[in-house]
Amino acid sequence: MAEQKKASDLQRRRLKAGRLLQQGVHQSEVARRVGVSPEAVRKWRLKLEAEGLGALKNGRRGRPAGLDEAQRRELVKALKIGAVMQGFPTELWTLPRIGALIQRLFGKRYSDSQVSRILAAMEWSCQRPTRRALQQDANAVAHWKAKRWPALKKTPEPSAG
Repeated sequence: MAEQKKASDLQRRRLKAGRLLQQGVHQSEVARRVGVSPEAVRKWRLKLEAEGLGALKNGRRGRPAGLDEAQRRELVKALKIGAVMQGFPTELWTLPRIGALIQRLFGKRYSDSQVSRILAAMEWSCQRPTRRALQQDANAVAHWKAKRWPALKKTPEPSAG
């Protein structure tokens, strides 16, 4: 449903741009008014001149999605199983690991940035580990914060007023 609304919004923008171009509005001004790049307006102008306003009703919306809904559901199941169960040494999911999983499951190879976009479209994000030493002693840290840090921290001298 959201995809249909997005498509109709894009169509409205293209048609508005076409009408503005027909009225003689400069390309850069059309781009500003409809909120697109001047390059997009240039392409629309060429299409408008060649085929008329009706040609702007249907536009190409970028590269087609790499994973369909069924594949995305399968990817979610695989991610939920866990990284170790998928053959990785730790439970941490990283973009390269998810990319490798996608390649193994579907035979499709993606860059890390494209994997990130796929995850974002699925409303998922990559995990980031917290940065702390594995051998960290919680009691020693608490003691250091309570006793040692205040002693080391510089405090301003009271001003002689």
